[in-house]
Amino acid sequence: MFKYSYDSLVYYGEDVEKSIERLAKFGYDAIELVGEPDNYDTKQVRKLVSDYGISVSSICSIYNEQRDLAHPDPAKRRQAIDYVKRVADMSAEVGAPVMIVAPTACMKTSSLADIEDEIKWAIEGIREGGEYAAKLNVKLCIEAWNRYETYMLNRLDQAIDMMKKVNLPNVGIMGDTFHMNIEEADIAEAIRKSGDALIHIHFADSNRAAPGMGHIDFAPILKALKEINYQGYVTFEILPAAADPFGVMRKGGGQEFFDNYTKKCIDYIKSIEKAIAKGDEIQ
Repeated sequence: MFKYSYDSLVYYGEDVEKSIERLAKFGYDAIELVGEPDNYDTKQVRKLVSDYGISVSSICSIYNEQRDLAHPDPAKRRQAIDYVKRVADMSAEVGAPVMIVAPTACMKTSSLADIEDEIKWAIEGIREGGEYAAKLNVKLCIEAWNRYETYMLNRLDQAIDMMKKVNLPNVGIMGDTFHMNIEEADIAEAIRKSGDALIHIHFADSNRAAPGMGHIDFAPILKALKEINYQGYVTFEILPAAADPFGVMRKGGGQEFFDNYTKKCIDYIKSIEKAIAKGDEIQ
């Protein structure tokens, strides 16, 4: 049986206790926290997840213009590396075994310097952050985003290539079915080829809504995860279909992403998991 988590990034503006309470109610094993260390009392989070009987699966780090490991300005790269280390501290403090790392800023769709230089800087930054995180028993997973959000890593094979160049035992990769639906020729095959390099995964449907609301077939994806003996969490990261999803939520939209989609996500994927276990054909 897979372990299930939900990215609290989706619960925009909500108090963490309410998020934890909701996930426990709907049968989740864990919560993924947002990588904003200043927004959390980590001792309180530890107590809350213990009280509600769940864990912190991971930290969804946020990489923006101020946190760009591939920026030509050494001062900005240092700022980004310092951020990685702060999130590693946060991960250790809340008991999260994995934190997400991205080599460059989200929505940076072209390089500011020679691409090879930017890749080199990203590798150096991830390596320094990974060495720091290793001392805290925290793993880093390199995420590939779709071409409309980054120019650097779009597919899992590219993430694996960077992981190999970082060359640390506590650094792996992650997939996200929303991005993979755009970039991978075959999502399940990309997972199989990743093998034990894949240490984290995000689930969302083709429209970034709850699985079952779009056109992705999740049965082959779950089968591939079972084939590689995936040991991480299946974590749902879903968002409103808008250029500014958080703007939608600031205005009171996207309410279905709270109780409704939280329940729908886990129920739908667990139903597929059970059908696979029984050998049933999945419609």
